[in-house]
Amino acid sequence: MKDLIIAVAMALALEGTLYALNPGGMKQVMRSALETPDRILRIAGLGALVLGVLIVWLVRG
Repeated sequence: MKDLIIAVAMALALEGTLYALNPGGMKQVMRSALETPDRILRIAGLGALVLGVLIVWLVRG
């Protein structure tokens, strides 16, 4: 459970850093995401999911 809380905190820190350093760029990313078809977003999300699980699996072994 502790690892999950740390992972969520790290995700928040990373996202917060992106918004703090480049808010205009993040707005542009959001606009782009709104214009992207659902199918493409779903494929990208599944790819990120698989990559994340693979990284955790490799590190935690």
